[in-house]
Amino acid sequence: MTDASVPPAPSKVPAIKTMRLADIGRALAAGWRDFRRKPMMGLFFANVYFMGGWAIYAFLYVIEQEWWAIPLTVGFPLLGPFLAVGLYEVSRRLETGQTAWERRDIFGVIWRQRDRQIPYMSWVIIVYFLFWSFFAHMLFALFMGPSALMNVTSSYAYLLEPEGLKMLLVGTGFGAVFAFILFCLTVVSLPLLLDKELDFVTAMLTSFAVVRANPVVMGAWAAVIAGLTFLGMLPYLFGLFIVLPVLGHATWHIYRAALDPLD
Repeated sequence: MTDASVPPAPSKVPAIKTMRLADIGRALAAGWRDFRRKPMMGLFFANVYFMGGWAIYAFLYVIEQEWWAIPLTVGFPLLGPFLAVGLYEVSRRLETGQTAWERRDIFGVIWRQRDRQIPYMSWVIIVYFLFWSFFAHMLFALFMGPSALMNVTSSYAYLLEPEGLKMLLVGTGFGAVFAFILFCLTVVSLPLLLDKELDFVTAMLTSFAVVRANPVVMGAWAAVIAGLTFLGMLPYLFGLFIVLPVLGHATWHIYRAALDPLD
């Protein structure tokens, strides 16, 4: 009889494959196919992201700190990889031919992750998001001065002045660097942790190694994620109901294209 208290043996780290730009198109097509096969799952997880975004904006409005919406809008997508874990599980099941399951089965898988390594990765992402928020606040104060932080009604007008435009340019540059570093650490690490018994540090290092081995393809994939996410956020975040599920499912297929499957 197997002792249930004994943790499973660690998995081997999958070998990194050479990727092609065509893998991105195939992953997006597969992501769209998975979304169409199980649309309610995708819409549910997208709704969590949507409601979270609007809750943040509503809170900023209540405390009269609307100017924070700019850095948080830039930083909020950093939480996307963690929120898409449920979508990875849906794609994993569809990949193996499983189509008949209850929604609670997916939630059960996510709940069981609390005893594995994904919660550690979620803390990495959350701390990263909070650090970006602090850094954006610091940039705002550095370029605009403390008076702009206090004068909420005119903060947006300040952005059209030379210092404001310079702050937006510098902030966008730093934001892109922040986002790409997190992308390197998470592009395949969360699907890998869901699929294999590995520690989160190994998963992040493997993810970084995938980007280093396939810089052109991974750079293009990062651009696709950034572009589609931006388009999805434009009409009051409603586009995320399509963009987030498709990207979440597609990320699973990018993971499969990047690493050799191992039992």
